[in-house]
Amino acid sequence: MRKGYIQIYTGEGKGKTTAAVGLAVRALAADLTIFFCQFLKGKESGELAFLKGISDKIDIHLCGLNKFCTNRENPAKDQIGAARRGLELSKKAIFSGNYDIVILDEINVALYFNLLKIDDVKDLLINKPLGVELVLTGRNAPKELYPFADLISDIKEIKHYFQKGVRARKGIEY
Repeated sequence: MRKGYIQIYTGEGKGKTTAAVGLAVRALAADLTIFFCQFLKGKESGELAFLKGISDKIDIHLCGLNKFCTNRENPAKDQIGAARRGLELSKKAIFSGNYDIVILDEINVALYFNLLKIDDVKDLLINKPLGVELVLTGRNAPKELYPFADLISDIKEIKHYFQKGVRARKGIEY
């Protein structure tokens, strides 16, 4: 890839991670290499298991815990540590020269819960190598990142069956 862009998928609606996974599928079909880091998630989802199974050109790292982050003012130290580990792994991947696309799934949420510092993420966006496509997902994307992005999709929820008490379903939500 001659020029990689910065993409942000945010908003309250369903489909941000799915958009990134769709991009990964398209990239794998084009024989591109991908680094996929999931922040805040400690359990592999169905789509990531599938991606691993179809190609050795994608490296997937889960950098979260199996518990929800709920306290923005005083986040748990283990959650901060997991997010920082994810950021360090992602930074190495971005600058390694080994990947065409780096997907930072749920990094916006990690920023929202103060697990990462906004300046550290800005630094990645400012200094990323020219040929790396960088994708950031998650609700509550900080507006401070918008000037660095080439594409921003704000996915809006109009209606969702969760509001009627429907729980996450295997193969649909995970």
